[in-house]
Amino acid sequence: MGRGGENYGKRENAGAASFKQETFPAWARDVKQCEEKYQVNRELGLSSAEVEKRRQIYGLNELLKHKPTSIFQLLLEQFNDTLVRILLAAAIISFVLAWYDGEGGGEKEITAFVEPLVIFLILIVNAFVGIWQESSAEKALEALKEIQSEHADVIRDGKKVSSLPAKELVPGDIVELRVGDKVPADMRVLNMISSTVRVEQGSLTGESEAVSKTVKVVPENSDIQGKKCMVFAGTTMVNGNCICLVTEIGMNTEIGKVHSQIHEASQSDTDTPLKKKLNEFGEVLTMIIGMICILVWLINVKYFLSWEYVDGWPTNFKFSFEKCTYYFEIAVALAVAAIPEGLPAVITTCLALGTRKMAQKNALVRKLPSVETLGCTTVICSDLNFIAF
Repeated sequence: MGRGGENYGKRENAGAASFKQETFPAWARDVKQCEEKYQVNRELGLSSAEVEKRRQIYGLNELLKHKPTSIFQLLLEQFNDTLVRILLAAAIISFVLAWYDGEGGGEKEITAFVEPLVIFLILIVNAFVGIWQESSAEKALEALKEIQSEHADVIRDGKKVSSLPAKELVPGDIVELRVGDKVPADMRVLNMISSTVRVEQGSLTGESEAVSKTVKVVPENSDIQGKKCMVFAGTTMVNGNCICLVTEIGMNTEIGKVHSQIHEASQSDTDTPLKKKLNEFGEVLTMIIGMICILVWLINVKYFLSWEYVDGWPTNFKFSFEKCTYYFEIAVALAVAAIPEGLPAVITTCLALGTRKMAQKNALVRKLPSVETLGCTTVICSDLNFIAF
């Protein structure tokens, strides 16, 4: 009932997402051609031996589980910003100098730590908001897996197998669908037991009403909505009863493609216009602050370094480490004063408020700077399910 060595679909390695490869257009082929392609008889189904062979080729019928981003990695990403790194460096230097000056004790020791501690607090709050936002978005992306079916009624070895775990389906399986069933894989309708079959596929296509299905072929270049003889993983049967042939499973299904596209987009490191501007501002600010620090320190060199000229040559150098440190502190203090400590916090707060407003309208934002980008957007190209491209 099938030759295990033949390639029935697109995937050669278990668990590999290869939906970009050539697909067998089951929607544009009649029932007999589909059965011949997948080498199966709708009355008998696949044999157990053939199922195992195909499972070695296609793997399990489930979406790939992407390794979640660790908290430590998310924390590091929050400091991948020029301005934030400047603030961090300023806070560390201020803290070290405050510790050095405060060795004598007294009131100065307490007040000297106020500025670095405030900067550290701002950075911590900024990082916390960023981590919370990205963690919430990643959890929302995982919600796609919840719309998958858990069980299916399958015909194998000439017998009906009820409540088979959906992840065990392979291309070529014969599945019976009833009212209320979640479609476990992308399938070609072979036979309509009832007079009509209607499927709610709004979770995939965004269509507000249930769609009628048929066994008739459609043009090969039809879009998802036009494939009336196909039912797709993650959709729900709302009327009728039919027999279907599994054509695609796992990441090769239409919902698997959506999952892959969302994951790829979430991993994109492309900087937004706002982040680019902030990085440019940080680089210019670093250069200006560095020049000011060096200039202030050089102007005061005469106060901690002196020498005498003998026969036109400088000799008897005298160096005061205490005064050198003092004027270095002055230079650092000027640098810290020039840094807009509140800017990252203000930007993060504004973006977080924008994210909250978008969440109220069911818009998912993974990275905070994207809010500003969306605010400048005039045209959004998306499908009926509002998945932007």
